[in-house]
Amino acid sequence: MNLQSTFLMNNGNRIPVMAMGSWDSRGDEGYQSCLEALKAGYRHLDTASYYQNEAQVGAAVRDSKIPREEIFVTSKIWYTDMVEGKQEAAFEKTLKELGLDYVDLYLLHWPINDVAGSWKILETYYEQGLIKNIGVSNFQQRHLEKIALTANIAPAVDQIEICPFLVQKETVQYCQDQGIVVEAWGPLGKGKQLGEPEIVELAEKYGKTPAQIILRWHLQRGIVSLPKSVHKERIIANGDIFDFQLSKEDMEIMYTMDRRAETGRGYPAEYK
Repeated sequence: MNLQSTFLMNNGNRIPVMAMGSWDSRGDEGYQSCLEALKAGYRHLDTASYYQNEAQVGAAVRDSKIPREEIFVTSKIWYTDMVEGKQEAAFEKTLKELGLDYVDLYLLHWPINDVAGSWKILETYYEQGLIKNIGVSNFQQRHLEKIALTANIAPAVDQIEICPFLVQKETVQYCQDQGIVVEAWGPLGKGKQLGEPEIVELAEKYGKTPAQIILRWHLQRGIVSLPKSVHKERIIANGDIFDFQLSKEDMEIMYTMDRRAETGRGYPAEYK
């Protein structure tokens, strides 16, 4: 495996096993980090209208000189645009900001407001080929079960917060049972867990960094991780997780760190 390896989605398409996250990376910093990621071998860039950096992500895609079909671009519709009369304009703005003819994956950012109606619009764009894959973000099992009642097309992806302190075992298992690929935002817990004794010990055992241990843990769970960095060395290091494997026992050690302490961090008040 490598950065260009993929997981199979439930519609027969494939998604790269790791993405370059871009939350809070704006302006030239956002552009350069995405460009460095593509140079380092990443083929998946994750953005959102809310991040205010779609233009920089799109510019990096073009300036990389890598064929468009080899790069997987994800964006998301913010929940305040998930109301009747706003969804189409929001997607059209995303395409314009990115400067691309299509997006590879488009997500409902939160299960808030007109979820069913917004999903129908995503289905239409999917059928038109303007969106190659459609999915959701921050959906728990109850949200997925509700959208299934009216959806004609099942979500291909669910992007949720996952890190060693927030394992999300039940939601991950449910998604994988349903054939939904899980993505982890905040996979390193904003760096808070890099100094945890158990992770430091595993890093020393495998001759890797704590971040690499955590990202390898996500990979072995079959989860697409979205590490974010604006530093070239860390971007490269985060992708260097394909030359070792955590033992079953060490995977279990990681699971024991679940504290659910991060649940609700920065979530909208409307999230239920």
